[in-house]
Amino acid sequence: MNEFFVTRWKHSRDAREPESVIFKKVGDQWRKMAVPAGARKPFHAPGGNVLYYGGKYKERTADGWSEMKSLGPAFEEIRIMGLSASRKGTLVFDEVGTDGDGVIRYSRLLDGKREEPKPFGKEINTGTWNAHPFIAPDESYIMWDGERESGYGKSDLYISFRQKDGSWGEAINLGDKVNTDAEEGGPQVTPDGKYLFFNRMVTPATDDTDSQSDLYWIDAQIIDDLMPTQ
Repeated sequence: MNEFFVTRWKHSRDAREPESVIFKKVGDQWRKMAVPAGARKPFHAPGGNVLYYGGKYKERTADGWSEMKSLGPAFEEIRIMGLSASRKGTLVFDEVGTDGDGVIRYSRLLDGKREEPKPFGKEINTGTWNAHPFIAPDESYIMWDGERESGYGKSDLYISFRQKDGSWGEAINLGDKVNTDAEEGGPQVTPDGKYLFFNRMVTPATDDTDSQSDLYWIDAQIIDDLMPTQ
């Protein structure tokens, strides 16, 4: 909880080009840290011992980070945009789709071996533009963004809870406390489980009509409130 990693894919007031930035807590203040141009954005596994870069990864060693390793040809063939990992090593990830045909997949770690990517069922892969999945560290739920006819407009945030039989429940829209007729996406829960971060495409109150991606956060209690009684 001492660093924030932010990817700005459109320009901001002080950065006219897309960039990745790190905000690091130093004392009681947050400081912006430089990130080398072209540096790849890592996805952190719970515990901080593995960094994923799409179909590749690094492991923490006594001397620092290992050399880049491959998850396997089946992973590198997929243009992974967003990835999340559970404590058990299960990966969930999307792909850079076209015309809304993105599919969210998963891969478990079974007896120390990584299984081939498999697509989730219709509970999750329904509608269009399904992307940016987040799996809870204990695998009790998955969140993602996508467009459905029953949504509030453009891309909304959805959640699916793990059922007693191990299957995934029907997608639940996070509701009007989070979703609007604008485009919401990129759900991430902080490591302490207290806060939900996401972004929303907002039209600035200026003459510039291009939408900008602003970051928002709310109490993660909304997850417990949405959980169906079983």
